[in-house]
Amino acid sequence: MKDVLIDFFAIEDDRGALVALEQFKNIPFEIKRVYYIYGNKQNLARGFHAHRDLQQILICVSGSCNVILDNGKEKHKYILNKPNQGLLVNKVIWREMLEFSDDCIILVLASNYYDENDYIRDYDKFMETANRV
Repeated sequence: MKDVLIDFFAIEDDRGALVALEQFKNIPFEIKRVYYIYGNKQNLARGFHAHRDLQQILICVSGSCNVILDNGKEKHKYILNKPNQGLLVNKVIWREMLEFSDDCIILVLASNYYDENDYIRDYDKFMETANRV
């Protein structure tokens, strides 16, 4: 699987740090939706789906979690624990998010608006789609 971790430039001084996210500059797509995930106090796994056309960047702005990406041929586990690093999740990539810290907040940048028809929620159907790509 191609390198999907993106290190964002952080401007830092005694007051803290600032990271700018800009479409087509350090984000490789037009940003049409932004959302965040937090409050997983029971540490329940999330995800378990892929998207036909959507691209996303996952940024753990607080705490940590693990993400497993699966392209149908290989799986990789990534630890998200740096607010200046994002994980690019391309089209037709199965994702599973797990092992959330209590303070975990994940910011997600998406290349399109929400569309339930874009989701692949069954792993066997995902594998059929991935084998055609």
